[in-house]
Amino acid sequence: MTTTTQPAVGSLEVPNARLHYEVRGAGPLVVLVGAPMGAAAFAPLADLLATDHTVLTTDPRGTGRSPMTDPGQDSTPEMRADDLSRLIAHLGVGPAAAVLGSSGGAVSALALAQAHPDQVHTVVAHEPPLTELLADREQSRAATEEMIATYLAGDVVGAWVKFFAHANIVMPDGALEQMFGGERDPQDVADERHWFAHELRPTVRWEPDVALLRGGRTRIVVGIGEESTGQICDRTSTALASALDIEPTLFPGDHIGFVGDPGAFAVRLRSVLAGG
Repeated sequence: MTTTTQPAVGSLEVPNARLHYEVRGAGPLVVLVGAPMGAAAFAPLADLLATDHTVLTTDPRGTGRSPMTDPGQDSTPEMRADDLSRLIAHLGVGPAAAVLGSSGGAVSALALAQAHPDQVHTVVAHEPPLTELLADREQSRAATEEMIATYLAGDVVGAWVKFFAHANIVMPDGALEQMFGGERDPQDVADERHWFAHELRPTVRWEPDVALLRGGRTRIVVGIGEESTGQICDRTSTALASALDIEPTLFPGDHIGFVGDPGAFAVRLRSVLAGG
């Protein structure tokens, strides 16, 4: 059973944004980051790790409690990596023993390893959607543009239908209409629009500097959910691991296994950080 701890909450002014962040525990620094997922999604995992780590979580720029000065600006992996770098420096307890990035957050973490390898020992890139690494990248680009256009034209459910079809994630009948078709929290809607309009394209179009990552000081671990077989992030993660000449590391659950079973995920993450 997870014991909820009350984090220390702060904010940090960065170029064109004010970042909300939360800190738990004491010990070596571990950063948990998503995109578009914010700090709340990582809270159960953070609580488990905080027994012997300082755990930093944050809402990425433009999401949740991290407003942007210019909401119309794109959120790129380079910008989010710079945000992470500033947060780590601000806390004054770095370098980070590890940065676990999930989905778009994994892309942010890889960009951090490229730009600021001195600030992180290990990056665990859990299912980064790096579709430019795929042989069918042109089809993926077209699918991304179609879902963005569908969303911006006002068809929210239709955009999500296209998203999950492209991701090869099967949803129960009626689930998307129930999740995205009725009355919704205004902040969730604002975050969703920011993601479709300003974050999705720059994230999936980002191309890692494979030579730099392979020869860098930061240890790179590519994580894949045990239940993600055949999904697009299984394919992109496998492609990244192959490019880096490493074996992917399996984690419990699916694309968001740290939400579904944070206890099992924490056990696996601890093993990975210990070198297992």
